[in-house]
Amino acid sequence: MGSAVERTDEHVKEYLIYRGFTSTLKHLDSEIKVDKEKGFRVDKIIDQLQQFIQSFDLFGLKEYWLYLDRRLFCRLEDVYRSTVNKLRTSLYRYYVINTIQRTQEFFQKQAMELQGQAEWRDWFILPFIPAPEQNPAFSPYFSRQWADTFLVSLHNFLSVLFQCMHILHFDAEVQKTTSLTEENEQLRQMLFALQTETRDQKDGDEMVHHKLPAYVQNMDRLGDTELDTVQTKEVKPVASQASSSESASSQSQQSTNQSTNQSTNQLTHPRHRRIQDHEKERKELFSKPPQQTPEKKGETGEVEPPAETCSEPPDSASSSNSRSCGGGAEGGGLSAEQPFIKLSQEEYGEHHSSIMHCRVDCSGRRVASLDVDGVIKVWSFNPIIQTKATIMSKSPLLSLEWATKPDRLLLLGSGVGTVRLYDTDAKKNLYEMNIDETHPRILSLACSPSGSSFVCSAAALSRSGSVESVTRLPIPVSGQLLLWDTKTVKQQLQFSLEPEPVAINCTAFNHNGNLLVTGAADGVIRLFDMQRYESAMSWRAHDGEVYSVEFSYDENTVFSIGEDGKFIQWNIHRCGVKQSEQDLPQDATGPFILSGYSGYKQVQIPRGRLFAFDSEGQHVLTCSSSGGLIYRLTNGEPALESVLSLGGHKAPVVTADWCSAVDCGTCLTASMDGKIKLSTLLAQKS
Repeated sequence: MGSAVERTDEHVKEYLIYRGFTSTLKHLDSEIKVDKEKGFRVDKIIDQLQQFIQSFDLFGLKEYWLYLDRRLFCRLEDVYRSTVNKLRTSLYRYYVINTIQRTQEFFQKQAMELQGQAEWRDWFILPFIPAPEQNPAFSPYFSRQWADTFLVSLHNFLSVLFQCMHILHFDAEVQKTTSLTEENEQLRQMLFALQTETRDQKDGDEMVHHKLPAYVQNMDRLGDTELDTVQTKEVKPVASQASSSESASSQSQQSTNQSTNQSTNQLTHPRHRRIQDHEKERKELFSKPPQQTPEKKGETGEVEPPAETCSEPPDSASSSNSRSCGGGAEGGGLSAEQPFIKLSQEEYGEHHSSIMHCRVDCSGRRVASLDVDGVIKVWSFNPIIQTKATIMSKSPLLSLEWATKPDRLLLLGSGVGTVRLYDTDAKKNLYEMNIDETHPRILSLACSPSGSSFVCSAAALSRSGSVESVTRLPIPVSGQLLLWDTKTVKQQLQFSLEPEPVAINCTAFNHNGNLLVTGAADGVIRLFDMQRYESAMSWRAHDGEVYSVEFSYDENTVFSIGEDGKFIQWNIHRCGVKQSEQDLPQDATGPFILSGYSGYKQVQIPRGRLFAFDSEGQHVLTCSSSGGLIYRLTNGEPALESVLSLGGHKAPVVTADWCSAVDCGTCLTASMDGKIKLSTLLAQKS
């Protein structure tokens, strides 16, 4: 360690000389001369300690040892603390032995620190012994052998410490800073959500205030008598529409009420307490969230505002069933039907062609996106959107997947039969695996949660000979499902695909990697036992290809989307049994179509993930023509209940992902115009 630091210092000096930074070089030399760590040179540290002892500098010795303890020793694990304490005790004894003529001064200065320690109890009599080197209790410490043993022990301890710097917790500050940054971001989002809630609640209060009957609006300035009077005034005009005689009587009643109001307004003092009570009740009424207001009014027997007081026109009622009068779904209003608040929506626009894949890594820190031109962007979005790496591929790329351990590695499947393992930190290819020349299209990749292996789906070329073909073939092309070891970079086995080898479009592991579910071009879902490496069950799921498949939150069912436009939940304990089924529009299942000028149309077959679940598996994010759509999973009919439209896109969304962390989550939606939207949501806990 010392030699490495010395070489590094020399390189820095050479660089400063080369750049002509002479003043900086002088400052560096002066700092190196007073460096207390001595460039991690153990011999120089020992020399510095002996120098303090020889000059009777007890204060300097203590300060230097405290510096070493604060800088190095305190970062060790607790099991090393007893060793550090023994070395400190031996150092003080070494000082006492070598400064015997000042022993009394030593104990006077260190009495408060040492008198409570059992190992120093017998040493306080040392200044009063005429010949301590001949005393049986202290004679071993005056021998040359003990001094050499102590110095060698201290030298070895520091040497091992500097050789194994990884045992020091130098990253504690970094972790603390990172955690504080994440906490600040969460608090910022919560503050924004509370501000939005307060603003929407205030708007909702004002809206309800203007729509409430007059006697409720004036509740803060009317007493009981005035309230009865206004109620009479409100009821009579309604009844007056029956006949003109009733109208005349109601007008006379209104004039009587007005005179009564004038007379009762003069009696403000006796009813002052009642006025304050009404004002207090009104404030409590409007301080409740909008969804609690009807319940509160129903309990207290107050008149409920009519349903048509919502400010939307009647013809838009069908599109606002899931929105309350206080705030809409996209406005972040609070309602019983709204489980999420959309805090913000940002855009990543570094791609210039349609997106195929967009995936968040396991830690939720980085995103990898792949477009049809073979350009891969690795980027982060917390705290700001920033591109970390750009990968250009000469061969077409068809699939992408993050490795689980370590999560900095990226698996890239090409259209020429190769899979690359890319290190996003080092920004270089680690391996390139040749899969199969007869099945060059790598359609899907899935990494086991253990990180030791990954599954690769390889398919033959279509009949047209191209890597991609939009036109459907009546007979699915052949394919292989292979298991590769990420450590040895070798193929472990090939799964058996019954009844015939077929192209696998999508793959997904369960949480521990014991089960693998696949969706194929023949419409069949296959469930594999990864402990026995064999198919556990299979069933025909869709009319046409299976585009996307995922395990449910409890892993008792799997969800799939197929070419037939159906979103189906399957029970894996009862082969081929549907638990629920929902028809989705074409813009959620594909093929995706982007229309242009002069009748131009761009068609894209689904390749990425078409749906993603939240952290609790109760909501699902799907694609649409204008942005992501969030549904609530129900146990009845229909299977999906619309919750929130994220919007923001001008082109069809072709893939989606959902990164959940604590109460805040980020939905990623990628479209055919190369734009990726990041929608930050705040989950409302019931």
